[in-house]
Amino acid sequence: MRFGSVIGRVTLSRVVPALAGGRWLLVSPATRERFPSLAAKTPSVTAEPSVVVYDDLGGGVGDVVGIEEGREAAMPFDQPVPIDAINVAIVDVLNYAPWKP
Repeated sequence: MRFGSVIGRVTLSRVVPALAGGRWLLVSPATRERFPSLAAKTPSVTAEPSVVVYDDLGGGVGDVVGIEEGREAAMPFDQPVPIDAINVAIVDVLNYAPWKP
């Protein structure tokens, strides 16, 4: 699982029936340098490519979310679905204290 901040929503004109009722979010994945801004809940865009994430938890722009990618993203569904990333958590509080040797 990776963390990221929601920077937008995606609107589709057609949806696979098994995915009806959910929405699609545009998530900017977190990097080590970006964790302090995630903890402060200030959304920002990184140079890393953004990810389109299926969401049925109700995440919105500015939220910090946990995303699961790959085959594991399709596991919650009964039928095979064509998704590559899913929102598995909406983070309320993120305590970040970097380790200093």
